[in-house]
Amino acid sequence: MHIPGYSFGSVAPAPLSLADFDRMKGAALFGEGDVAALRRSHEVLAPQTDAILDVWYGFVGSLPHLLASFSLEGRPDVAYLGAVRARFGQWILDTARAEYDQRWLDYQLEIGRRHHRVGKNRTDGAKASPIVELRYLFPLIVPVTHTLRPFLAADGASPEEVDARHAAWLKSVVLQVTLWAHPYVKEGDF
Repeated sequence: MHIPGYSFGSVAPAPLSLADFDRMKGAALFGEGDVAALRRSHEVLAPQTDAILDVWYGFVGSLPHLLASFSLEGRPDVAYLGAVRARFGQWILDTARAEYDQRWLDYQLEIGRRHHRVGKNRTDGAKASPIVELRYLFPLIVPVTHTLRPFLAADGASPEEVDARHAAWLKSVVLQVTLWAHPYVKEGDF
């Protein structure tokens, strides 16, 4: 399936190397067990992607200061919300695939640019706020990972397996959001 604006191959190279990312993973205690847990989560999450997005979009839509990122002068750009939703669904699947190569790393930095004024709205020609304020990126880790837990358990996995999946998702999302913050940081400080 082709999702407009979602392609690992059509983005600028990341200013970080895989070795840099490996050091970040070490700082987050993210290891091969987490990669395996993420990959095990793919099968259970793939058929639930729309339901997950309904929960996440319901949360964002319920808070005007978050919905503002998809709006201009108080009016949400419905086409933009739909385009981002399709890419967000693919992001869930890519996170669960846990394939950390250079193309994936490059795309994570592109996601950051698309949240920041250097690239916000350009992919979709959206009429929305010119930036997602950094102050909301990191706090959103909590609802995204917290609300995911019941979906991770939907296949009847043991509590220990659900804990492993959930911990891996939390670590992965923290790492990804850290990468997304790159455009917000003064050059040389990342």
